Amino acid sequence: MYEKGIVVVGGGHGGSQAAASLRDDGYDGPLTLVTAERDVPYQRPPLSKAFLKDPAHDLLPLRPESFYTKHDIGLRLGVSVTAIDRTASEVVLDDGGRIACDRVVLATGATPRLPPIAGADLAGVFTLRHADDARALRDALNAANDVVVIGGGFIGLEIAGTARLLGKTVTVLEAADRLMGRVVAPEISAHFLALHRGWGSDIRLGTAVGAIAGEGGKVVAVETARGDRIPADIAVVGIGVTPNIELARAAGAAIDDSRVGGILVNDVMETSVPEILAVGDCVCFDHWELHRRVRLESVQNAVDQAKTLAAALLGKREPYRAVPWFWSDQGDVKLQMVGLSSDATESHVRGKPEEGSFSVFHYAEDRLVAIDSVNRAADHVIGRRMIGAGISPPAASVADPATDLKALYAAHAPAR
Repeated sequence: MYEKGIVVVGGGHGGSQAAASLRDDGYDGPLTLVTAERDVPYQRPPLSKAFLKDPAHDLLPLRPESFYTKHDIGLRLGVSVTAIDRTASEVVLDDGGRIACDRVVLATGATPRLPPIAGADLAGVFTLRHADDARALRDALNAANDVVVIGGGFIGLEIAGTARLLGKTVTVLEAADRLMGRVVAPEISAHFLALHRGWGSDIRLGTAVGAIAGEGGKVVAVETARGDRIPADIAVVGIGVTPNIELARAAGAAIDDSRVGGILVNDVMETSVPEILAVGDCVCFDHWELHRRVRLESVQNAVDQAKTLAAALLGKREPYRAVPWFWSDQGDVKLQMVGLSSDATESHVRGKPEEGSFSVFHYAEDRLVAIDSVNRAADHVIGRRMIGAGISPPAASVADPATDLKALYAAHAPAR
């Protein structure tokens, strides 16, 4: 099977997991992992937190380099795939080389978006996606006093929280009327707004950016659409990402060109081209419960899709049905989310926001679909079990602080 081999393109969580799972599941043919990055595949979440705070903090490898050698996985660092030659059954590399293969796994991730405004290309304007981005931002942050963050989503707020811990003056500009508005409940948004303001950050909601001003080619201020001018030694942009679909499109794979975006895959991560599969932030798929296309940006999604893909390549075709979960560490506060709340019709709070530990349970009619938890890990863990098992306890029960969630889960759990 796959005598020419399998090439995995991308060294993030999805790519590394795909290669590892192929070996774990018994594939013993040629296997190569190609990544444009020069670092052995590493943990991404710390880049906006611990890695930025501490110059001595090194990257945390997903697997040691010896793992790839031991499992006969060719690890090609610092090399990009420029094309998939389906006729020759090869991938083309930017160094002029080619690798023969029967199947290509695209784990190409996504690229941070920059606002279409003057000054976005100035020195001192940063996005954060890869280790080299984090290294450059860490060096600049160390020398900076005034930091402006454009975007009040996870990345922007994580960096804002880290910058405040480092004693920087921080301003966050968010065009929407609340923080993290696409992904969390209003109660969570309000809580984190109060937290960040309490930590000393200037959070401005409903504030679009008009331009980034520079002198001598370097940022000196960020100007809002209303004309306010905010001093900035550095500006960090966190307004979302664009999925990297270029290789797939050029090879003829179907692409979702809607606002969702991404490489279209089926429930075992196959694209419309038989030789190409894809996982992670770059893919779009029909969600089995929402009944519409989604694209998920999370470590969990990339890892679980990679496991599904590897099994399918080796003949075990089980549809992807993993419950999505996410997390964000901001300052010293942990936010954990499970499920997708976009179709929720009502929400119920468990715990006391004023005490800094609470959860919001989201229901679509009488079905539990998502839970947002702040410093309440036990709710998150049991919530993952509930949603994964399709258990929807009465809303009044989960909102009652006297209710033991573990006991509630056990009472409704299917018999083994």
